[in-house]
Amino acid sequence: MKIVVLDGFALNPGDLSWEAIAKMGEFELHDRTPTELILERAAGAEVLLTNKTPLSAETMDQLPELRYIGVLATGYNVVDTEAAAKRGIVVTNVPAYGTQAVTQMVFALLFALIRGVQRHSDAVFAGEWTANDDFCFWRTPQWELTGKTMGIVGFGRIGRCTAQAADAFGMRVLAADAVQEDPPAVGHFSWCGVEKLLSESDVVTLHCPLVRETEGLINRTTLALMKPSAFLINTSRGPVIVERDLAGALNEGVIAGAGLDVLGVEPPSADNPLLKAQNCVITPHIAWATLEARSRLMATVVESLRGFLAGTPVNVVS
Repeated sequence: MKIVVLDGFALNPGDLSWEAIAKMGEFELHDRTPTELILERAAGAEVLLTNKTPLSAETMDQLPELRYIGVLATGYNVVDTEAAAKRGIVVTNVPAYGTQAVTQMVFALLFALIRGVQRHSDAVFAGEWTANDDFCFWRTPQWELTGKTMGIVGFGRIGRCTAQAADAFGMRVLAADAVQEDPPAVGHFSWCGVEKLLSESDVVTLHCPLVRETEGLINRTTLALMKPSAFLINTSRGPVIVERDLAGALNEGVIAGAGLDVLGVEPPSADNPLLKAQNCVITPHIAWATLEARSRLMATVVESLRGFLAGTPVNVVS
């Protein structure tokens, strides 16, 4: 059985091991695969493992041996799952490896905005504290979370974990989700719709999947519902936000700031308006990338492939 990893570097830049998978068949590893090389590298494979390398219906049509696609991530929009199902190809993902990592990144982005940790550290190393007349100084407003309202759009595993962390900081929690059941055991919690959430929250954090209903959810109209003092955090999917509208809202003071770990196109083009927007913190899609989270991801990939080979596949997406 031929197993091909099309783009393994992001998951494993060298600090994990492919050994468990390599033992299952003829193993071929590629750090990255450009579009023009997908068919060449995937030829003859029964198993393909992909993170962001797209597998379209047209590609699958030319891979008659293909029986299994393992997505090295939670989101599986890189695979035409409908086409795979028609061809009898099993597709799996990794649904629950990064809950703690992403939750922690939400607050890392938020603290960068409300306390300006890196900005003030840079100022110190630039000599501004040495030259200061007072024993302290700050270049940005300093805010506490206690007593503020956290609005969570999308209330799956990560949304619920974020709610628990917000509660620990003494925040009130609002949540908007298509399914409003099983409220969490946190102190001040309410279900609501997206519009109410946007208008009442001091912090809005996005944890919704990228589907037709959520694409462009955050746009000029919905941003106008937010408080001028509010912050927006996105660790879900970039296209949930209309980026030119968010850049305009930041530059015009419609909201106070944004912390983003994802963008609509990754890597972004040099002319992405958010790269020059005011009060915007952007990290390069690293919320998922802790060693612990990637270790769990790798273990699940192994488990899923073993399950498929044993005739009892797990983590199958529809």
